[in-house]
Amino acid sequence: MSSTATVVGAGPNGLAAAIVLAQQGVKVTVVEAAETVGGGTRTAELTLPGLRHDICSAIHPLGLASPFLRGLELEKYGLTWRFLEVELAHPLDTGTAALLHRSVEETAAGLGADGQRWQQVFGPVVRGWDAISDHVLGPMVRLPRHPFRLAGFGMRAAPPATVLARAFREETAKGLFAGCAAHAFQPLDRPGTAAVGTMLVVSGHRYGWPVAEGGSHAITLAMAERLEELGGTIVTGTTVRNLADLPDADVTLFDTSPGGFADIAGSALPERPRRAMRRWQHGPAAYKLDLAVRGPIPWRDPEVGRAGTVHLGGTIAEVATSEREIAAGRMPERPFVLLGQQYVADPSRSAGDLNPVWAYAQVPHGYEGDATDAVLAQIERFAPGFRDQIMATHVTTPADYAAYNLNYVGGDISTGANTLRQLIVRPTLAGYDTGIPGMFLCSAATPPGAGVHGMCGYHAAHRALRHLAAEDHSPAR
Repeated sequence: MSSTATVVGAGPNGLAAAIVLAQQGVKVTVVEAAETVGGGTRTAELTLPGLRHDICSAIHPLGLASPFLRGLELEKYGLTWRFLEVELAHPLDTGTAALLHRSVEETAAGLGADGQRWQQVFGPVVRGWDAISDHVLGPMVRLPRHPFRLAGFGMRAAPPATVLARAFREETAKGLFAGCAAHAFQPLDRPGTAAVGTMLVVSGHRYGWPVAEGGSHAITLAMAERLEELGGTIVTGTTVRNLADLPDADVTLFDTSPGGFADIAGSALPERPRRAMRRWQHGPAAYKLDLAVRGPIPWRDPEVGRAGTVHLGGTIAEVATSEREIAAGRMPERPFVLLGQQYVADPSRSAGDLNPVWAYAQVPHGYEGDATDAVLAQIERFAPGFRDQIMATHVTTPADYAAYNLNYVGGDISTGANTLRQLIVRPTLAGYDTGIPGMFLCSAATPPGAGVHGMCGYHAAHRALRHLAAEDHSPAR
């Protein structure tokens, strides 16, 4: 008789866990509270008819850098990746912009005096990425298969982002790296913040920062189709509030926040893991605008219009100030803003000359104010006249995000603060174990953290498979 598993939550990590289990012959049922799969990868017409906006995740620097997602060959199930001429742009007040290209050499050529140093810092990691990606995108506490290559990554990842940025002399390269590091939602002078920046730069050079044709929902729709092909079952519109709501299964995996799991487990959760789950800290939030814009954005530097992602934060000092302020619970005057113009690579998202623009500011956890003008001011700063092209606006506040996805506590779309402690202990040293035998966490709160890569679910599922083998519920191999 085959082993059975239940997965709570049909986001990328929940579906990833279900696929890994189903590939090993486990009979899997995924239970999702919403009416559709997707979690943070859903897409909808949020402004005007015909315009497709990604609700949360939009650009996917780890989509192909993930060995798990890459190995699924989701193109067979309807997913089409669209690539940009420029992966990322970081405009400055000088009227020019730093550009991240797929090619390390082309990027370096645009960085002037810092070009050679950019190649020296990131080139070796790019060349060795495929050998270490499984380790980097997984638990930190384990023996590496390629220790020397991993050490090269670690030397760049361990220091504060502001320290690694000292390798560069000019604001162009410094700003380009700082914008990538700011994806951590942490002060850039804290140890370990260079890790996110390094990983995003390297993945951009190795695989690009693509978008999914038609919207990010195409990723999880393809994953769902692959799961169903393997015999898995997906049940939507069903909320799990406590353990009694779950079907009997040999293992159960939860694509939930640690606190969310503690709520579901209730008194069944032993005291020590309960304290760990309740101690989990959530980080700063996102305040997002979806905009219907007539024509292309009037960037001061036209090269920015070729990029899928644009980081709006100015110099490294400005970005660092913004990150320090939001971590302290204060709204910065000039917040760091991430802008997506996915339609540049995927015109199917547009309607005539109307284009969907995706932009969010990093704001304090649980921020209750109105950041709309602050976001628009940052865009207008580098694209004068932009406001005049806006035809419609849809706002998603931190409270809206928390209501949309229970994992996004206080508007924290990363499902946890990326502090050094929590990078190591996610949310316990055991990683995916919850303290209840046969039950495991597989959300972005577990290693390696946030991003559409499926590796949290992948590693959690392998932990569950080891449990099944130890309990003599060995799945077919």
